[in-house]
Amino acid sequence: MTNFSATKLYEGKAKILYPTDDPEILLTYFKDDATAFNAQKRGQIVGKGEINCSIAAALFQELTKAGIPNHYIDCPAPNQMRVKAVKIIPVEVVVRNIAAGSLCRQTGLPLGKVLPQPLVEFYYKNDELGDPLLTIDRLLLMELASPAQLEQIKTMTLGINQILGKFFQDCGITLVDFKLEFGVDNQQQIILADEISPDTCRLWDAQEPDPNLRVLDKDRFRQDLGNVEGAYQQVLARVKQALS
Repeated sequence: MTNFSATKLYEGKAKILYPTDDPEILLTYFKDDATAFNAQKRGQIVGKGEINCSIAAALFQELTKAGIPNHYIDCPAPNQMRVKAVKIIPVEVVVRNIAAGSLCRQTGLPLGKVLPQPLVEFYYKNDELGDPLLTIDRLLLMELASPAQLEQIKTMTLGINQILGKFFQDCGITLVDFKLEFGVDNQQQIILADEISPDTCRLWDAQEPDPNLRVLDKDRFRQDLGNVEGAYQQVLARVKQALS
């Protein structure tokens, strides 16, 4: 990768954002760095940057075909993605189809319980506060989004869940839950941003009954299940096969 360090705009846990010659276009560099538990656990997943970039690009293109506006433009390199510049709404939107992770810890629901309908949750995107779960009233009180924006985001999220759920089903993968981020573009329109990858989704092998072996996402890193690189590579291979 070209050395862009002098012009770095922002560096997060998994990506670095750089400006380009066009102020309406940014360059995202996907890192191999891995973090968990609000960066309390750190490591590297070999090849993760390229894998996540490829998976996210494929999924963004599928969503574009389905009419979901998003920031994806193209990939000038295997671990780089050009995206539309947006003002990120500081809310992480999580949609859950099956009980796992914090939902189980906070509610006592058993791991793997299929929810009667998708559950949409909102978290404040703030590392210092630990990305806390927000009620709708708190979100509006903090003026993180307007009521109209919030309704649009929820509608888009449920639509994305339907599209991705069917796509991953065709890959032999169960979409357990996932995180989305949205931004406002220069036309003041809300569009999908960030990434969609095994870093931001819980993905289970639909044919694997073993609760450890079925995990194809960052939980392999979080829970020290091993073969993290192999799981990510398997997701990419299945995505590519579904698109071929």
